[in-house]
Amino acid sequence: MPKGLIRYQKTGGLHFITFSCYRRQPLLGEDAAYEVFEHELESVRGRYGFVVAGYVLMPEHVHLLVGEPLVSPLSVALQVLKQATSRKLKAKAEDQFWQRRYYDFNVHNELKRIEKLQYMHRNPVRRGLVAKPEEWPWSSFLHIATGKIGTVEIESEWTARRREANRMLVSGPLCGPPFAKRAKDGAPALVVKDRV
Repeated sequence: MPKGLIRYQKTGGLHFITFSCYRRQPLLGEDAAYEVFEHELESVRGRYGFVVAGYVLMPEHVHLLVGEPLVSPLSVALQVLKQATSRKLKAKAEDQFWQRRYYDFNVHNELKRIEKLQYMHRNPVRRGLVAKPEEWPWSSFLHIATGKIGTVEIESEWTARRREANRMLVSGPLCGPPFAKRAKDGAPALVVKDRV
């Protein structure tokens, strides 16, 4: 990463983040390591209050498409994420688990958001790890394509619909329109208007 890198935060937009394992070694290259990272990402997401719009975990690096945290700068949330995963995954003989810095690209519009999601989700295919994006379990692709719920909450249309459905369930009973009249036995009565 270049020295003197300027980061634009508090813009209200998404950030395309990339960070690598130390010396680009494939330190994430096992299912157990991917699972630890996903659990820590979800934990930090919840604690710092930021949205995850997409992600992909590769053997030696990570791509995230995230919003800005509610309670701290993005750099602090990423530092906590890297420290937590490093503590759990770093072998005693290793100097460090992650490279010290990260790449941050500000995503200002919908076209860039789609471009970054496609880039992330196609990464395992380009690398020859799988034939199709849906075959790589360590990304947000299946959620975005099908709504499948995974370890990490992904901010998407699927998530918004689920929240709205839950809101409707807790806001009151859904037992018919409020204008329906009740018959003497308690069953809803059919209301028929006279035709003119």
